[in-house]
Amino acid sequence: MNIGIVCYPTFGGSGVVATELGKALAYKGHKVHFISYQQPVRLDLFSENIYYHEVKVSDYPLFDYQPYELVLTSKLVDVVKFEKLDLLHVHYAIPHASAAYMAQHILAKEGITIPFITTLHGTDITLVGKDVSFEPVITFAINESNAVTAVSESLKQDTYEHFKITRDIEVIPNFICFEEYKKVEDSDFLRKSFAPNGEKILVHISNFRPVKRVQDVIRIFDIVRKQIPAKLLLVGDGPERHKIEELCRELQACDCIKFLGKVKDTERILSASDLFILPSESESFGLAALEAMAAKVPVISTNTGGIPEVNLQGFSGYLSNVGDVEDMAKNALSILKDEAILNQFKQAAYQQAQQFDIHKILPMYEELYRSLIK
Repeated sequence: MNIGIVCYPTFGGSGVVATELGKALAYKGHKVHFISYQQPVRLDLFSENIYYHEVKVSDYPLFDYQPYELVLTSKLVDVVKFEKLDLLHVHYAIPHASAAYMAQHILAKEGITIPFITTLHGTDITLVGKDVSFEPVITFAINESNAVTAVSESLKQDTYEHFKITRDIEVIPNFICFEEYKKVEDSDFLRKSFAPNGEKILVHISNFRPVKRVQDVIRIFDIVRKQIPAKLLLVGDGPERHKIEELCRELQACDCIKFLGKVKDTERILSASDLFILPSESESFGLAALEAMAAKVPVISTNTGGIPEVNLQGFSGYLSNVGDVEDMAKNALSILKDEAILNQFKQAAYQQAQQFDIHKILPMYEELYRSLIK
């Protein structure tokens, strides 16, 4: 198949999933064309069957804001026509689905048929989508897609609740590429560099937006470190960084907390860690939790959105209500204080992550693609 993938190129979950999906499809022999305003962070252009088409937005003085949706539409028309694509797979509703719809109808005037799939990842529905100014466009774009998928049952239900959707939505969950974790080397060396005295290592990875509640991570860690020797690794960056640093200083915990910034190969950090903290207010799936579990790291998380579909209570970790810092800290200590229990949770986390192996998920997408091409 000759597939076009439209995604955001950033560190966010939707971009990571889209990129890894495309790479897996290319490995199986499909031709995959990535279409975005910047090369996705996890994309290797030297891989066979992978192509990248940049959407260039001109700095035209007439516009206060660049008309990305229109430029993307024109690029889609161009790539579909000259690369002879079989279908488009757009990740994130805004503005990718509406751009794909416009491109589809422009191409139809030239006798070219191109189906498109829209995959909903979460923020496009749960946050941006709740803005009433976007509602008519999102509803229309979803309903006019040739197929729609959501990354969790929770997100599917949220979509039906917030929008007037008249079509089926298929749940195809996010996935993990275990091959990436098998390549990890020197995790013991990395662990010793972070925790030279054998401290337990807690880790959090996110874009530091308010919805991630990273300050809760700091408060959970502060309770834990007062009972057992521990270190905290914070991976990522974002608008809450300054508040997080202030809280570290206020709690006099700076010596135990390390800010690592944006990291591409997070599996190296995870493989050197003991426990992952995910206290988010909202998560459509919880990809960061799945990545931690694939590295044999149990998860302390909230019970919101799609997280309970990934992190199983009392098996791969524990779930708590949003904002219940004390309960999350208690659960963290119950795992970390006993080495046998910690090892038990690590193995269970890995076992649960295997349910989302890309080799199980990829055929679901391929089957959907073939049904549309027919």
